[in-house]
Amino acid sequence: MSNCKTFLVTEAERKHVSLTYNFNNMEKRAVIKFFFLQGKVPKEIHAILTETLRENAPSYVTVKNWVAQFKRGDFPPVMRLILDDPKQ
Repeated sequence: MSNCKTFLVTEAERKHVSLTYNFNNMEKRAVIKFFFLQGKVPKEIHAILTETLRENAPSYVTVKNWVAQFKRGDFPPVMRLILDDPKQ
């Protein structure tokens, strides 16, 4: 199973992200969609987020629900603008 070590090389980097950033729900959904588009399953996405964000990570059920919504293409119009904006 792939984990965030693929993206954040050292324990210090992972700790820095965990302690420095408090992602809001919209940002967490964007990260979940990013990993979903890479073909990762909810279990892998949750593992990456838990390792990186620790106690600030969304629950597995939340990740699973958002992945299901992304598969259906069912999410708020504001998220479509943010997540699908080709300029970003």
